[in-house]
Amino acid sequence: QVQLVESGGGLVQPGGSLGLSCAASGSIFSIITMNWYRQVPGKERELVASATSDGTTNYADFVKGRFTISRDNAKNAVYLQMNQLKPEDTAVYYCNVLMQYASGRLSPLWGQGTQVTVSS
Repeated sequence: QVQLVESGGGLVQPGGSLGLSCAASGSIFSIITMNWYRQVPGKERELVASATSDGTTNYADFVKGRFTISRDNAKNAVYLQMNQLKPEDTAVYYCNVLMQYASGRLSPLWGQGTQVTVSS
């Protein structure tokens, strides 16, 4: 059984910074991609940033230049550094990984979500 545990989040003023962490634990064969999503009430969950096992990263236009995703393959962990935060960044942030099992089967896994609130 593989679990994702998120940490970080909280309340920050506009223009401030916050960091999120997510670590996978359990019987892990391979993690293909590690991603951060976010969701606000009444809206669909949206992709914020992604990082593949070879180090390739991608960002949604609305966070480019402000957020940085990084991963530590040895620790099966992914991080999201959020700078220049705006009120519209307020959301529940979810860690997501695409796992590959020894059989070759691919399966997505979600973290429990962590609230980020940007407000003065």
